[in-house]
Amino acid sequence: MELSTLRAGLPYPMGATFDGDGVNFAVFSENAQRIELCLFSKDGRIEAARIALPERTGPVWHGYVPGLRPGALYGYRAHGPYEPARGHRFNPNKLLLDPYARRFSGSWMRDKALLGYDPDHPDRDVSLSLLDSAPFAPRAVVVEPAEPAARSPRPSRDRSETVIYEAHIKGLTKRFPGVPANLRGTYDALASDAILDHLLSLGVTAVELLPVHSFYDEQFLLKKGLSNYWGYNSIGFFALEPRYMGPGGEVSFQRMVDRLHSAGLEVILDVVYNHTAEGNQMGPTLSFRGLDNASYYRLQPGQRRYYINDTGCGNTLNIAHPYVLRLVMDSLRYWVSVMGVDGFRFDLATALGREEHGYTQTCGFFDALRQDPALAGVKLIAEPWDVGPGGYRVGEFPPEFAEWNDGYRDCVRRFWRGAAHSAQDLAGRLLGSASDFDRPGRGAFSSVNMITAHDGFTLADVTSYDEKRNEANGENNADGHHANHSDNCGVEGPTDDPKVLSRRARRQRNMLATLFLSQGTPMLLAGDEIGHSQQGNNNAYCQDNEITWLDWENGDQALLAFTRRLIAFRQAHPVLRQPQFLHARPRESDGEQDVRWRSFGGEPVNWRDPSLDGFCLTLRGSAEAPAYLKTDDAVFIAINGGVRPAKVKLPDAPQGRLWVREIDTASPESPRVVCEPEWPQHVDAHAVVAYWLQARGDAG
Repeated sequence: MELSTLRAGLPYPMGATFDGDGVNFAVFSENAQRIELCLFSKDGRIEAARIALPERTGPVWHGYVPGLRPGALYGYRAHGPYEPARGHRFNPNKLLLDPYARRFSGSWMRDKALLGYDPDHPDRDVSLSLLDSAPFAPRAVVVEPAEPAARSPRPSRDRSETVIYEAHIKGLTKRFPGVPANLRGTYDALASDAILDHLLSLGVTAVELLPVHSFYDEQFLLKKGLSNYWGYNSIGFFALEPRYMGPGGEVSFQRMVDRLHSAGLEVILDVVYNHTAEGNQMGPTLSFRGLDNASYYRLQPGQRRYYINDTGCGNTLNIAHPYVLRLVMDSLRYWVSVMGVDGFRFDLATALGREEHGYTQTCGFFDALRQDPALAGVKLIAEPWDVGPGGYRVGEFPPEFAEWNDGYRDCVRRFWRGAAHSAQDLAGRLLGSASDFDRPGRGAFSSVNMITAHDGFTLADVTSYDEKRNEANGENNADGHHANHSDNCGVEGPTDDPKVLSRRARRQRNMLATLFLSQGTPMLLAGDEIGHSQQGNNNAYCQDNEITWLDWENGDQALLAFTRRLIAFRQAHPVLRQPQFLHARPRESDGEQDVRWRSFGGEPVNWRDPSLDGFCLTLRGSAEAPAYLKTDDAVFIAINGGVRPAKVKLPDAPQGRLWVREIDTASPESPRVVCEPEWPQHVDAHAVVAYWLQARGDAG
């Protein structure tokens, strides 16, 4: 490469941009003294040129290489002080990935050269490694300018209609019958007819995918023969994880989104902007650390050799820095505008709202999200906690966000295992956890209700194990949650005992019925609909095998049918998914309360009773609903968590209407039954029954 051909270029856009004649490179580093662009041979083995970027505009280093084409392989080397005590870890011996790279070529190889320090030196991380990391690191790839693919219109589902299906690309598709063998485990597999048929027949409206950003396998896992299966260890916020890539490359992801959209399904990405794969001071130097450690990360005041670890993953990204914030916002816009996704679930989202004095709803990141027109209308979901001080923030995110509700999860599990005082808590959870979320501008859909998620027991394991069984992770079962609120129903783990199996099946149906009869946004973990077990592993983040790959051929078809029935019932009855919170206020139209609580015999519920284990509630349209949302729909629900069956008195039906028994977890395959007013209703022990009002003589 002739240095005379290099031009100044522009400080925007960030990353490597091909304009038809050459490539503009722009990279942020506030504290570097020089940034070198490294160009490689087509096979990536030879560093063909090393060129100092000639210009700096503010903290952006840039240069233009005429004649360079898409497909070129490149990386950076950053020169500056190696002074860990001041937060600087520049080391030009390390090849660094472009934070804005759209694609990587090659993969990481296990070698100490990836460390910025010498692990054999007595001073460890304050020493300087002289080993070149280039032979062991992937290269960034110059790509064609990003263009949105022609695609189907976005479904734009109302938040009150949303039913989320949380899934791992590989786990969902690896063993799915009907998916071609060469596509299983890829983005293309999720777009297959077989998967779409399943999702549509199930009735979900949105697929929430575990991380698809390129990520890095920690060395301690590789030493055990494991890998970071979940992918919560991002190193590229624009690059797709290549291990899920099918024959179509990035276009296959766009096609996947397009096919899901054409089926009326939204795509939500689980994104990790709270930390990176570089870990703490003993971690590798892959990109951000080498480019500008003191800017990209939050460092300990007075001890800048060390990282603030509010994430529990070794470091915390410094979103308060304007150029780090710009990186995250550019990434979000890319996934919406170019790749077509419909929303994001933010991992450890409290970390994104932290500024100098702690978490605040008025942080720069939230303000940037709210004002960005490219992100208007996308669904935003927060995991509302991190492990830092004051990190638990359920109910405290801006109105634009829905939030994972772990209180809902724990309450439902505790109630169905028979915990004392749990019925009173369950009543509030059924109505959208108003004590947490009923704030100005927020709706009941703000609560993302879940019984399970990728992190923890599956539904089958919640009913099969009292204790976690994480030995396969190689940490002596010390990892994973310890408080699971689970119940093995009489036998720990697998059993052939028909009574225990029947008890477990009923418990699973009860929890699913509770989920889909609750106000809020329900989230179903992929595989729960077929009784998938992880053999008691409640932290299967490193299990890329049959522990986590869903076994569709041996799935519980009866549970699948019942789950479909529950979701269809929810979608058919708007009173089960109301935007407004219900507060037992009388409606102008008929004077009826929008929610009415009763004992099985029809009397008011004694909420002070410590032994309370069941109740009934009637749901009607909210008294506060605007005219366009008013409905005469009504649903009556009886929940019996006790050990004895109950006789239930149905509420009086309006003239010309009758109650129809539709859902019964004790008799999941029973047809709907029209109930005459004089009939007392039998509700079995440990059961949920739901009725709806039908016009007399209406066969529907």
